[in-house]
Amino acid sequence: MTDLLTMTAVEARAALDDKSISAVELTEAYLGAAQATEALNAYTEITHDKARDMAKASDARLAKGEGGALEGLPIGVKDLFCTEGVETTACSNILNGYKPVYESTVTQNLWTDGAVMLGKLNCDEFAMGSANETSARGKVSSPWTVDGDGQDYAPGGSSGGSAASVAARSSLMATGTDTGGSIRQPAAFCGVVGIKPTYGRCSRRGIVAFASSLDQAGPIARTVEDSALMLQSMVSHDLGDSTSVAEPMPDLMGQINDGIKGLKVGIPSEYTMDGMADEITAQWQEGRKWLEDAGATCVEVSLPHTKYALPTYYIVAPAEASSNLARYDGVRYGARVEGGSLDEMYANTRAAGFGEEVTRRILIGTYVLSAGYYDAYYIKAQKTRRLIQNDFIEVFKEVDLLLTPATPSAAFPLGQKDVDPVTMYLNDVFTVPASLAGVPAMSVPSGLASNGLPLGLQLIAPSFREDTLVKAGRVVEKAAGFAAIASRAAGV
Repeated sequence: MTDLLTMTAVEARAALDDKSISAVELTEAYLGAAQATEALNAYTEITHDKARDMAKASDARLAKGEGGALEGLPIGVKDLFCTEGVETTACSNILNGYKPVYESTVTQNLWTDGAVMLGKLNCDEFAMGSANETSARGKVSSPWTVDGDGQDYAPGGSSGGSAASVAARSSLMATGTDTGGSIRQPAAFCGVVGIKPTYGRCSRRGIVAFASSLDQAGPIARTVEDSALMLQSMVSHDLGDSTSVAEPMPDLMGQINDGIKGLKVGIPSEYTMDGMADEITAQWQEGRKWLEDAGATCVEVSLPHTKYALPTYYIVAPAEASSNLARYDGVRYGARVEGGSLDEMYANTRAAGFGEEVTRRILIGTYVLSAGYYDAYYIKAQKTRRLIQNDFIEVFKEVDLLLTPATPSAAFPLGQKDVDPVTMYLNDVFTVPASLAGVPAMSVPSGLASNGLPLGLQLIAPSFREDTLVKAGRVVEKAAGFAAIASRAAGV
C-alpha cells in the first residue's frame, strides 16, 4: 500500500497503462488511507462502494486500451461540488440531507476522463473561512505537526479538507474552489500545489455559490505536473454557466518542462507588509534567485491599489453571498424549521442552519447592499476592484509573470485566530488581489519554516496564461526540491 501511496498522479497513470498496478488496487490503497487518517476529519463521507465500482470500470476500459487522461486515479471532491446521489451540504446544517439529482460540470468532466471518486471533503461552511474551522462537520486538522508542542494546526481554508487529504496521502488529487485564496492558502499551509485558474476557465455549474464573480474551481495535488494534468480535465466551456469562457486551453502537459528562459518576472513591492515573518521574506528572495538562475529576468514592479484589495474583497464577497444564500429558506431544499408564520419559518430555518461566520457575512453583505449604504460601500468597492484589475492589466504589459509569497505566515494552531474574524481575514492578504482581478495564480511549496511547517510561493500570470504559470511553477518546484512528508500522512 505504501508504494501505491507514494506515486504521483502522473506516475500512477503510467503504472496503470503498463498494467503494473490496477485501478482497483490503487483505489483500495486510498480508501484504506482515508480511513487510517480519519482523525484529521478531512472527509465528510467516504464513498466506498461508488469508488470500487468506478475503479472496476476503469480497469475494464484500460484493458481495452480506452483509458482517459485520469483513468483510474482516485480523487477527493470538496463538499461544494454537486455529486449525483451523494450528499452535498457545503458543510452547512442548512443543506443536511441534500442529494443532488445531477453532477457538477467540473466533476462530470473528471469522471468522463476516468477519475475515481473517493468521497466528499470537508471545507469551511459555504467556503467562508481561512482555517477550515467554520464547517458544521467539525474542524479539519493539518497532517503537519510541530515536534513537541502537541497542537493541531490549521490546514487553511476553505479547501482545508482537500489540501489536508492530499498532504496526508488519503487522496491522490482533490478538487478545490478559490474565491479569495481558498485553494492557494491551504495548499501553502499543507505543502502541496494549488492552482486557481483564470475566472471562467472552469464551469461554476453545480458548485454551491459563495460569491459568483469570484468563485473558481481548481486542482490541489502533490506536484505541479499532477495539478496541470487535473486542471486540463477540469476546464471546459459550459453553456450552462453564463460566466464560462470559450478560450482554448493551452497544452499544459506538453509545455510544462519548456522552462522560463527569457521571461520577465515582476516582484511587486506592495507584497511586503509590516509584521511579515522574516522567513517568508527569505523564501521570496530565494524564489527570485531560482527564477533568475533558470534564465528569467526579475524586476521590481508596483501594483498601487493592492492595499485596498482586502477591504474591497470583504465588501464585494459578502454582498454576493447575501444574495446567493437568500435561496436557503426552508422551502425548496435542505433543512426546514417550522414556525407560526412564513417569516418565522424563514427565520427559524436560517438561525438553525447557518453558522456564525456565514451569518456574519450575510449581515455584512445585506448591510452594504441596503438603501443609504449601497453607494457608500458596494459601488465604491466595485470601482476600487476595477482599479485593482487595471493594475494587473498594466503590469502585465511589462512582465510575463509575478512572484509573491502565498501567505504572510506558516500555518497557525487551530483555534488561535477564530476569536477575531479580522485577524483571520488577513490570511488572504496575498491571494485576494489575483481573485479580484480574475487572473490565474498558483501556490508551490518552497520550503519549511523554522518550526518545520510548510511555506509556499505564489505565481500570478495574465489571464488565460496557465501555460506560463505551470512552466514557472515547475521551475520553482525543481529548485526548491520540496520532499518533506507530513508526520500524520498515511504510510509514514
